[in-house]
Amino acid sequence: MTTTVMTAAPPEPGAERRLHPLSWLFVLLAQLRQFIVPLVALLFFGQRDSEAPWLLIGVGVLVLASVWRYFTYHYRIEDDSIVIRSGLLHRQLRQVPFARIHNVALHQTLLHRMFDVAEVRLESAGGDKPEAQMRVLRLSDAMALEQLVRRRGSAPAVAGATHAGEAPAQTLLQLPPMEVVRLGLVSNRGLLVLGGAAAAVSQFNQRLLANLFEGWGKALFGYADAHRFDAGDYVLVGASLLVAFVLFLRALSVGLALLGYFGFRLDEHGRRLTVERGLLTRLRTSVPRRRIQAWTLEEGLLHRLLKRRSLHIDTAIAGGADAGQRALRELAPIATPGDCDALVRHLLPGTQWPPAQWQPLHRLAWLRLAWPGTLLALAVCAAVAWRGGAWALLLLVPWLAWTLLVAHRHAHHAGYACDERLVAARAGWWSRTWRFAEIDKLQALRMAQSPLDRRCGMATLVLDTAGAGAMAPPLRLRYLREGEARDLFERLAAAVAARKLHW
Repeated sequence: MTTTVMTAAPPEPGAERRLHPLSWLFVLLAQLRQFIVPLVALLFFGQRDSEAPWLLIGVGVLVLASVWRYFTYHYRIEDDSIVIRSGLLHRQLRQVPFARIHNVALHQTLLHRMFDVAEVRLESAGGDKPEAQMRVLRLSDAMALEQLVRRRGSAPAVAGATHAGEAPAQTLLQLPPMEVVRLGLVSNRGLLVLGGAAAAVSQFNQRLLANLFEGWGKALFGYADAHRFDAGDYVLVGASLLVAFVLFLRALSVGLALLGYFGFRLDEHGRRLTVERGLLTRLRTSVPRRRIQAWTLEEGLLHRLLKRRSLHIDTAIAGGADAGQRALRELAPIATPGDCDALVRHLLPGTQWPPAQWQPLHRLAWLRLAWPGTLLALAVCAAVAWRGGAWALLLLVPWLAWTLLVAHRHAHHAGYACDERLVAARAGWWSRTWRFAEIDKLQALRMAQSPLDRRCGMATLVLDTAGAGAMAPPLRLRYLREGEARDLFERLAAAVAARKLHW
């Protein structure tokens, strides 16, 4: 995708249009991916003489269904909406107002890029599926449609009125290749991929870990099969294997980051934000600024070593298994703390970020944070002592000391802030998190107290926004003084009741 196609002429209003002539091919490929496992099993494990005709018939049915979809799928542009007509026997007519479209996602694989086409998804705030999914449009038509949604979705359209030219895009953040490499170094994407691959392979090889350990030792020392490792050999092999594993994991994470985030660019088109990224597969997604529900700043240990942070947002979009991949969630996958703060201040004009003063937690919050770890330490040490002897209780003292130290440091760095516009919470010690939202975006408030919280005189406030859910937790102000929590709860409840919900 290039920015030059953004000047393409918008679709003519009132005229019905079809998808790209090769759209049937991409629909067929998508359907084949869903049936790839039974098709492969039938091809390699079935009786080829008897199963081959059924295989050909199945593929032929999918081809006919894909071609059928192309001839029965039409769309047209109205003044304030897009109308989609599909189906021949079971007909559907769908009208999607531009003002209700929260997310416009353009997706291009290598095959899409070869034919200069793109898949377009138009999504609203509710439902498990996109409001419209177009496989596929010419890239110029897809970009023109995105531009049209961006213009007409920001303000009501007037019938017959002509729309003035759109203001040029302003690039808010662009990641050079070295920043993407840093993103790979601080991420754990390689661990997820490697863990999934190891779990799959272990289903067929139960001695995967043992064979890996022994094979690495033999490759490292050149020992014969009959050699028996002593304690020193095991320590050396284990340490070298751990180092090699960490290096391989980081290299894999860097490679995945380059594939997913190469060429990352965050643009602002009026009141709409657009992100484009990807090396082989290109993804372009956009969302109105007003749809941002909550913000999250993250700073892990490696982030701090590299003096970087990550900025994420929650938006109210349609759910589904791949909603997280389609939605615009990362405004800054990696950036300096100053750039992240400047980005927040630009997108939330009139707010003060970071807050001038953070309010501390309850003075006993560190004990509350240490309680789960203390119970775990007691249970584990008691079980080990019961099976192995009282010497295991020696582990209890350093374990408890470390648990209390970590809880104390977490409580010391945690806090909250609230003014007329924003409510924010910070947490963490080695890995730090700042989570905040505009008060106008709050939808529900809840004050929670466990029996231990009531005993200690503390409470937790849970603040829900439209974007909170499986992909992002609600905003929590944890372990405040009970009187302070009640005062803040009443203050926020009055503000939420008096203000209009903006989402």
